Amino acid sequence: MNIVLASGSPRRRELMEMLGVRNLVVVPAVGEEVAVPGRGPEETVMALSAAKAAEVAAKRPQGDLIIAADTIVWLDGEILGKPRDREDAAAMLGKLSGREHTVYSGITLIRRDRQLSETEETRVRFRSLSEAEIRAYVDTGEPLDKAGAYGAQGKASLFVEGITGDFFNVMGLPLCRLGRMLDKMGVKLL
Repeated sequence: MNIVLASGSPRRRELMEMLGVRNLVVVPAVGEEVAVPGRGPEETVMALSAAKAAEVAAKRPQGDLIIAADTIVWLDGEILGKPRDREDAAAMLGKLSGREHTVYSGITLIRRDRQLSETEETRVRFRSLSEAEIRAYVDTGEPLDKAGAYGAQGKASLFVEGITGDFFNVMGLPLCRLGRMLDKMGVKLL
């Protein structure tokens, strides 16, 4: 059995490799990510991860185990996904400055006719940021491919005052929850 990561995220791949997952195959989902208006953050990430998993599962042998994830940043009832450009990244970071927000990830596993979907929630508190700090961070290019325009495992670690919940969720793949889900699907990591 292959374990198929339905994501092009280098961070998710690194996390899977860190866990020592054998027979890892990376097959990114290519469908458009569209959040349905009116859905809450949990419903949104669960639906997006399920769509990614179903897309990749349709192309793979039934014996493969598909893992898909989707992560968003939620602030004041608004989804902060990946920024469109540098200005959008700077605007997102300005909104996060000096505030607490919530990171939600949805994970879906599919193998044969069995599907399991769950969500994880982590609260992150940013210190107040100056315009110069925001611009300098945006200039690194780091925020441009990340939900909420930051990577807590990178230079944005300088902004994070505190995290309540799974740190790896903030990176886009809550490992504790994933481990429990894999266990339910008969895959032991230890």
